Amino acid sequence: MDAQGRVLIAQRPAGKHLAGHWEFPGGKLESGEERRVGLARELREELGIVIGGTPRPLIRLEHSYPDKQVHLDIFVVRRYQGEPQGREGQALRWVSQDELEGVELLPADGPIVAALRLPERLTGLTVGELRGAPCEGMADAMAASDAGADFLVMLHELPHGEVRSICELVPVPVYVRGMELEAAWELGATGVVGGAG
Repeated sequence: MDAQGRVLIAQRPAGKHLAGHWEFPGGKLESGEERRVGLARELREELGIVIGGTPRPLIRLEHSYPDKQVHLDIFVVRRYQGEPQGREGQALRWVSQDELEGVELLPADGPIVAALRLPERLTGLTVGELRGAPCEGMADAMAASDAGADFLVMLHELPHGEVRSICELVPVPVYVRGMELEAAWELGATGVVGGAG
């Protein structure tokens, strides 16, 4: 994202699966590669930028295409060095979140558009049409995620290890209490509840 809140999208070049569709920049993890390391590598190779600070975890999802299944870990990167360039011949475009609704994105990317509307600091259990579920801990988080909650809101401060475990096991955004944003992002949470940090 840029300073105006616009989102960078890339057009899939001719010869690739679903050529002509737009997508969020990124790529495949190498064997044994940690998610944030892979994100930094892919953005450096694909766009020529270097990530600064901690990227914000947004959503994890799976999507089945007729010929393959993809697992996506989506991060919001607001701080970076360099000017994004299509280093693999792909067209790039900055769009507002409202403009994203009219772009022909890859089928797997639909849930990302909705999740991008979630704030870093949460003040309630609804954000537009997205509905959050209040959770005491791991058991509630798993049940709420399985029941289709759009995001999870931890009701109390939790030990960092429990936050990390919840964020690794549920695919939906998680909001935590009692910590600063960057600390929450390091643990895998999408944001914090209220004004902490």
